[in-house]
Amino acid sequence: MSLIPRWQYMTDEAKAMTKRISLAVLVLILSVWIVRTLIPWMVIICFGYFAFKAFARRK
Repeated sequence: MSLIPRWQYMTDEAKAMTKRISLAVLVLILSVWIVRTLIPWMVIICFGYFAFKAFARRK
């Protein structure tokens, strides 16, 4: 069974809208995946920066 069983009966506008929405969803999923992998690194970098600033002030 096809994902969109009536694709052949859809109008050109409906097909174009479906393609745009699927592309937008794909971009959104990829963006979320990239951000989820970068968040731990960003937290580590922020803590390292503030720790470096705190230790640099003590000297």
